[in-house]
Amino acid sequence: MFDEKTSPQGPPALATGAAAAGSPEAAIPLGPLAPARERFRIPSMRIELGARAGGVALGSIVLGALAVVVFASAAPSSLVPHSGRLFPTWEAGPLGGLFGHPSLAPHALTALYSALLVVMTIAYGAALLAARSVSRRAVLGFVLAVSLIMLASPPLQLTDLFNYIGYARLGGLHALNPYSHVIDNESWDPVFRFTTWHHLSSPYGPLFTAFSYPLAWLPLPLAYWTLKLAMVASGLAFIWLVWRCATLLELDPRPAVLFVAASPLYVFFALGGFHNDFLMLVPSTAAIALLLGHRDKAAGVSLAVAVSIKFSAIVLLPFLLLAARPPARRRRLLAGLALAAVPLVALSIALFGLTPPNLSGQHGVVTGFSVPNLAGLALGLGGSTTGLLRLINVLLVALVLMLMRRPREWIAGAGWATLALVASVAWLMPWYLVWVLPLAALGRSAALRRATLAFTVFLVLTFIPETSVLIGRYGLNPMSTATGQAALKLQEKLQK
Repeated sequence: MFDEKTSPQGPPALATGAAAAGSPEAAIPLGPLAPARERFRIPSMRIELGARAGGVALGSIVLGALAVVVFASAAPSSLVPHSGRLFPTWEAGPLGGLFGHPSLAPHALTALYSALLVVMTIAYGAALLAARSVSRRAVLGFVLAVSLIMLASPPLQLTDLFNYIGYARLGGLHALNPYSHVIDNESWDPVFRFTTWHHLSSPYGPLFTAFSYPLAWLPLPLAYWTLKLAMVASGLAFIWLVWRCATLLELDPRPAVLFVAASPLYVFFALGGFHNDFLMLVPSTAAIALLLGHRDKAAGVSLAVAVSIKFSAIVLLPFLLLAARPPARRRRLLAGLALAAVPLVALSIALFGLTPPNLSGQHGVVTGFSVPNLAGLALGLGGSTTGLLRLINVLLVALVLMLMRRPREWIAGAGWATLALVASVAWLMPWYLVWVLPLAALGRSAALRRATLAFTVFLVLTFIPETSVLIGRYGLNPMSTATGQAALKLQEKLQK
């Protein structure tokens, strides 16, 4: 499925067994002293699909995206938060009412949307199996088609896009520091009715917050569409950078791009929600591309930009330092990081004073199917307790230190660390896994790709609406413990 050329990162093959001769997974005889398990290992068969199957899979994802957008745009539904009480035509978009105003009973919509996401996940798997058969033109056409379709959609399932505008208007229009004030402080503003986190100060980085300020001076519909365009354009730039990194690693870019762009988490959750993660992923992926091109100082600058948008990008730093060899390259990387940090810190102080982003504001807020909550339930601890989260953070640091002992696999190491970071978050959202996708696609670890795909399936199955309905029928509720109920009360307080 993935190209198996030898590269500094090795093959990003998604094959589920031994690779062809010459690859690290080939069963090479080791002589009379080789262990029996090495001498008699039987290579497993590679499963691949042809170009026609790949075209059907990609076409199915495009049609699925179009169906969701048409339905979400047509009439108020649970797909678009707050649409039952407020759904202006500028939010519905150009497809609003184009095919009439179809509507379904809530339970029917829940079942249908859940089934579609499962089908799209299966189509994603088929697309990966056919990745080396489809043409480059088909891959690029798919990426562009999905991006344009989702651009026409109202934000799906969550209101983060309006929260971004709400924080921007706090500072840019009402002269209130979004790091020390909350959206409830502008309850008279038109954006307030579209927002969710009314009592949570902004958790986003200073560069993103500063970038969003000019939106405050635009009419709300224009700010909404400007931000949507910025997110989709950033998504396209992110995919191009994945392609570029694959080329620099002398890999076939088609499997790497489809590993990211055909994922239902990318299409329906990241793109469909217009999340600002793309604004972080562009400079963080650019840092990898720049380092691969031996532009070390620029890589440091790019990483600093990513961190100033979302602090989670910092997990990439130790692995970039690991890859920057000899030491002179490491010094250039750190010089670029410091060079960018100075004006970024100055910008933050000038606009927001010494008040940092509210990174701990959602501490104590939990999603029922987050890994810490499920682990806490399995261990009889009552869910995602503070003590368990502290232990997980310690284990995360230990994992990063262990991964740094393998310098030749630095991209895969960064992928494992980022996957562990996502799994450690108590407030787990499906699109967080998009942080891992490019690292898994470009790294040399087939195990990382399998783990990422398994986590993709887990997130789809646990976040589709029908899952909550199904487990509720059996009296199951992962938030029924004292910790879970406290988390729900905190969430209600922050959104009240």
